Amino acid sequence: MANNTYIGVDLGGTSLLAAVVDTFNGRIMGESKRKTRPELGAAGVADRLVQTIDKAIDDAHLKRRDIAGIGIGVPGPIDVETGVVVRCENLGPTWDQFALGDTVKAAFKLPIVLDNDVNVGAVGEHSFGAGKGFSEMLAIFVGTGVGGGIISADKLYAGARNSAGEVGHMVLAADSALLCNCGQAGCAETLCSRTAIERDIRAAIASGAASVVPGILQETERDDISAGIIGDAYDAGDAVTMAAVAKAQRYLGLLIASCVNLLDPQIIVVGGGVLARMGESYLVPVRRTAQEHYINKMNADRLPIVCAALGDYAGVIGAAVLARERLNGG
Repeated sequence: MANNTYIGVDLGGTSLLAAVVDTFNGRIMGESKRKTRPELGAAGVADRLVQTIDKAIDDAHLKRRDIAGIGIGVPGPIDVETGVVVRCENLGPTWDQFALGDTVKAAFKLPIVLDNDVNVGAVGEHSFGAGKGFSEMLAIFVGTGVGGGIISADKLYAGARNSAGEVGHMVLAADSALLCNCGQAGCAETLCSRTAIERDIRAAIASGAASVVPGILQETERDDISAGIIGDAYDAGDAVTMAAVAKAQRYLGLLIASCVNLLDPQIIVVGGGVLARMGESYLVPVRRTAQEHYINKMNADRLPIVCAALGDYAGVIGAAVLARERLNGG
């Protein structure tokens, strides 16, 4: 009988989540979460990652020998053949060319699969989330940045250089003065991410506009305008926040329309922190803008643009499923 028990790991800039996943049905059998602590450097974080995996195995009441393999989603470009992290801006320069695959393999003596965190999130949503049953799917995750994953013919589409799906760096406003972290002007990430919403809120407040956001920040003792704070201010009818959100929604709609015109998927799944907080209502104006800009408007209202279903578990489930597929020649 095939062993469908794999570890999935979501390595984030703030937290690490590892889960033991039954990849036959997507069930989480055990899990563990801890802070990433990027100040420890790549080697230190890798040690914490190993410890987190072990805790997840314990939580599932299993042993290392019960695990078939490990999949890891990393927030940056990966050399999937060698398991080397090419770069990881959110985690620092010690991750440049870091052999994470070999490091984890040495600890567990298990086969390891690495890929971009958004790609594994897309695989998770396709396998057991909002995209299940659709062979052609685009996933877009909106958080600190904007990332995408493409499923084609029921498989993750990686592209010729394993860099397909970088929708956050599609240029939507080439003449914009806004520079992305990648160095380009007018990337989607600068226009529809949570960071973009925060920037526009701060700019409006700095110009003298009245807003409830400073009060919320003071009450919560936070410096950053999180997705939760954006949602709270929006729900309170804060005009500054509503304007910033409306701008981001419009650009997300334009981004989706561009992707649809290129890929013509069966479904678009939208996830990430902003959507998790704002919910279905966030997508209403996004759908309207997208549909207005489809080149093929036939049955445009039947192309689903839906919220992701797996929340924080999309990455770990997708990483585990991708490990099973690649390690078994799928």
